[in-house]
Amino acid sequence: MTVQDPMFPASAMPDRDWWHALWPDPDRVIKTLRIEQGMKVVDLGCGDGYFTAAIARQVGPGRVIGLDLDPVMLEQAQATCTGMENCSWVLADAMALSRLLDPSVDYVLIANTFHGVPDKTALAQEIAKVLRPNGRLGIVNWHPIPREQTTVLGQPRGPKTAMRMSAEQTRMLVEPAGFKLEARVELPPYHYGEVFIRCI
Repeated sequence: MTVQDPMFPASAMPDRDWWHALWPDPDRVIKTLRIEQGMKVVDLGCGDGYFTAAIARQVGPGRVIGLDLDPVMLEQAQATCTGMENCSWVLADAMALSRLLDPSVDYVLIANTFHGVPDKTALAQEIAKVLRPNGRLGIVNWHPIPREQTTVLGQPRGPKTAMRMSAEQTRMLVEPAGFKLEARVELPPYHYGEVFIRCI
């Protein structure tokens, strides 16, 4: 995502150096979020593909679809995933998801962009439309810690303090869209992950 995207304000893709320092083991994060072999996964707001590549490694014979609004980011994601034959790409607004995909998706991941979505419950409703029964939605978010305290490589990182959401705030916005919280995990040093199951 970029700061110009109207649907995701203040959600610019981080500089790769500090992003890699913050997430040195993306494969472990993907496994912790219960993404499994053989799944069809949408990486919503895939950015430069850092987590998309980890998903592709994890699902193996499954499939990952990287979706982003920014054509430059999508090109970078494709480059990141060069040689991975289980990846495909969609340049689109996340709010059009159900018009782009049929309801055959096992898992949708939103990593580090949910805080910037203007209507979070509406996006969760759109995601529910493409998930299979009992499909999962995973959200990775910054803890509501003051930005000056979330330092990486010696500098404050992440969204503005006012945009950050607690895990409980995230749950309260997602569950009305037809989801039930399955698991909540810590992703040190500054993030949490929540995994929801579609229950309608």
